[in-house]
Amino acid sequence: MSETVRGAVETDCFRLSYIVEGEGRPAIVVGSSLYYARCFSQTLRRHLRIAFMDHRGFAPGSRSTDVAQFGMEKLTADIEQVRQQLGFDRVVIIGHSGHGFMALDYARRYPEHVSHLVMLCMGADYTPAGHAAAERYLADSVCPERKAALAEAMARLPAMIEAAPEKAFVSFCLATAAKSWFDYTFDAAPLWEGIETNMAMFDHVWGKVIPDMDLAALAPDIRAPAFLGLGRYDFLVPPAHTWEPVRDRFRDLTVRVFERSSHAPMLEEPEAFDRELLDWIGSR
Repeated sequence: MSETVRGAVETDCFRLSYIVEGEGRPAIVVGSSLYYARCFSQTLRRHLRIAFMDHRGFAPGSRSTDVAQFGMEKLTADIEQVRQQLGFDRVVIIGHSGHGFMALDYARRYPEHVSHLVMLCMGADYTPAGHAAAERYLADSVCPERKAALAEAMARLPAMIEAAPEKAFVSFCLATAAKSWFDYTFDAAPLWEGIETNMAMFDHVWGKVIPDMDLAALAPDIRAPAFLGLGRYDFLVPPAHTWEPVRDRFRDLTVRVFERSSHAPMLEEPEAFDRELLDWIGSR
């Protein structure tokens, strides 16, 4: 397998690290370079040369609270800067959860450099109505043990945030394990080891930028074939049915629902995930 390459790009006041591993067709996973390098399999790395890159919310040492630095155009321009620095031509652009919006926006703004768009565990509607749909999906599910575990963890969350406010995003992710993992007892803390977060970025992008993005309006602009991977037990984001008004707006969208996954099928069902993704890339 090709050697691992580590580096960074400097953009505005942010230093965005990346880790490049694997061999084959070039791909970029946007989010946290550390977190996502821990989530995707070695098997996938035998087929894709994957650059795991930080966005501005994960830039080490960043304390910026200037929301003008967190617009979607800037976030996708950062992806383009990484692509150029790595010398990639056309890439498979991959975004998980809210990062799927960054991947989609990059595919829209830089179509000449995107061969495939991959969106994972991403809801189509992050408005209050979409979040209410996610809550109903969990409430309607017959899973008393999962609900009890969630209630217990959420009761501890305020104290976790008070003790380490700079880690509020990570604390929230850990406290919502019952919404996020097929095995709701899974301890995701090792995935977050050594990762810094900028809460001003997450509050603005997840609270304002993403909810204002209209997928129905943006989807027709996507030229590349698109893959949407969802988890049957994902209670963290708006459920699969929120995609129904949107999916036919894409020129070429393939949807796959992983039956024993929640919010991370690439980690929860790696063999099925790798097979479906690579088969789809090969067919397009």
